[in-house]
Amino acid sequence: MAEDKKNILERIVERTRATVQIRKGLMPPAVLERYPFFNRQPLAISDRLKAGMGNGIIAEFKRQSPSKGVINAAADPVEVATAYARYGASAISVLTDEPFFGGSMDDLMRVREAVDIPVLRKDFIIDEYQVLEAKAIGADLVLLIAACLSSAEVKQLAAFARNLGLEVLLELHDSEELGHICENVNLVGINNRSLKTFDVDLQRSLDMAARIPGSYLKVAESGIHNIDQVKLFQSNGFSAFLMGEHFMKEADPGEAFRRLASQL
Repeated sequence: MAEDKKNILERIVERTRATVQIRKGLMPPAVLERYPFFNRQPLAISDRLKAGMGNGIIAEFKRQSPSKGVINAAADPVEVATAYARYGASAISVLTDEPFFGGSMDDLMRVREAVDIPVLRKDFIIDEYQVLEAKAIGADLVLLIAACLSSAEVKQLAAFARNLGLEVLLELHDSEELGHICENVNLVGINNRSLKTFDVDLQRSLDMAARIPGSYLKVAESGIHNIDQVKLFQSNGFSAFLMGEHFMKEADPGEAFRRLASQL
C-alpha cells in the first residue's frame, strides 16, 4: 500500500507533463500574455504576513485528492473563497489540477475576481509555461514542490516566477530537500504528511523548521485540524498555515473556517 501511495506523485507528474504539452499547442504563451489578468499587479502575501494582515491561514479550496477521494464535490469556489476572505484568511489556495484533484484554472479565475487577497495556484508545476498560466489566470503566488523538482529546476522556475512579479512557496517534505531553498523563494512550506507513508508527523516538521534560514517565512502544510496545532506552529516561528481538508470536508466550509478563525 505504501508503494502505491509513493507512486502517486510519479503518476501525477507524468500526466502533468503530457497535458502541459497539449496546452502549449492550444494556448501559446503569446495568447496567455493577452489575458486580462496578465498585466495586473500581484499581491504580495509575504508583505501581508509581515504586516500582520489576516490570521495567517492560507485557506484552500479542494474538491478531492488521490489519498482521500471526493472531499466536497458540491462546493462552489466563489462562495467558499469569499467566506474565507470575509473571516480573515491571509490568502486563498486553489487546486487547479483536474485529473487528480478535480480543480481547474477557471476555479482560480473565478476566485480571483471575487476576493481582494492573495491567491495561490496550487498545482504540480514543472514547466515555465505553467507559471505563465498562473500569471494569466490571476494568481499571486505559485507552489513549487521539491519532491518533483531538482534544485536546479526550483532555481529556474522560482527566478522565472519572480520576473513575472509572482511570489514562490517552496514545499519541502524531508530534510534532504533543504538544499532546494534558493534566493527567489519567498516562503518555505513544510508538509507534515510524508509522501512515502502519508503519515502525519508534526515533530518532524518542527525539527526541519529549525534548519530553515530566518529570512524565509515558514508555512505549515497538511494535517492541521485544530487551534492547538496552529498555536504550536506559531510558537515555533511559523507565519502561515495552509489548511483545506479540515474545512472542505464540512457541508459549509466557510462556516468551518469561521469557527476556527474565531479562536485565533
